[in-house]
Amino acid sequence: MGVIVTNPPKADLKDVDALARYGVATVSEVMGRTGLLGPAVRPVQQGVRVAGTAVTVIGWPGDNLMIHAAVEQCGEGDLLVVTTTSPCTDGLFGELFATALQQRGVRGVVTNTGIRDTQELRDMGFAAWSRAVSSQGTVKATGGSVNVPIAIDGQVIRPGDVILADDDGVVVVPRERVAETVERSEAREAKEAATRAAFVEGQLGLDRYGLRETLKRLGVEYRTYEEYEGERP
Repeated sequence: MGVIVTNPPKADLKDVDALARYGVATVSEVMGRTGLLGPAVRPVQQGVRVAGTAVTVIGWPGDNLMIHAAVEQCGEGDLLVVTTTSPCTDGLFGELFATALQQRGVRGVVTNTGIRDTQELRDMGFAAWSRAVSSQGTVKATGGSVNVPIAIDGQVIRPGDVILADDDGVVVVPRERVAETVERSEAREAKEAATRAAFVEGQLGLDRYGLRETLKRLGVEYRTYEEYEGERP
C-alpha cells in the first residue's frame, strides 16, 4: 500500500536560490558535517550546481511507476529525489521523464538508483545525479509513495527540504534550517576568502591554523635528514 501526499510544506524559493550560491562541501561543513548523501551518488554532467525543494519518491526496484505519479506533484523550483525499497541500479529515469519535468520547472533529479539517456540529459541541460548509469529498463507494476520521508545513505529527506547538488555530491538541508544555513555559508565563504588571500601571500596553514602547537602536543618532532638517518637502527 502506498500514498501520494499533495501540497507538503516547502522551503522558500528565495532561500533555496540563495543557498545555490554555495558548494555542497561548504553547506555540509556549516551544518556540522552532516546531510551528505554519500560518495556513491554522482553527477552525469560536470560544472553544474542546482538547488531545489525535494519531491520524494520511494518505489520498488526495477519499477518506475511512482516516478510517473510524482511528475504530477512537481512544480517550479522542485528537484525530484528517488529511492527504492531495496538496492537497485536499473535505469529508472531517462530523457522522457526529464522532458516532462523540465516543462514543469523542475531543476533536476537525484536518484539512489540507475539512470540512462545521459547524453540526452546533458544535451537538454537537465541536471542529474545517480548511483549508477544503466540501460536496463523497468516495469510499471508496483505501488509506492510520493512526498513521504525517505532515506539515502542514512540521511532522511522530507518533502520540501532543500537538495543542493554539484560536482562534489549531494546534500540535504532541512527546510527549517535553510535561511540559517545560507547565513553560515556566507560567513564561511568570507573566512575562506581571507585564508585564500593569505595563502597567495605565502602564509602556511601550519601557522594560520595554529597547527604547529598541535604537532608539538601530539609528539611530532622535526629532524634534519642527517639526524633522522643517524637515529635509524
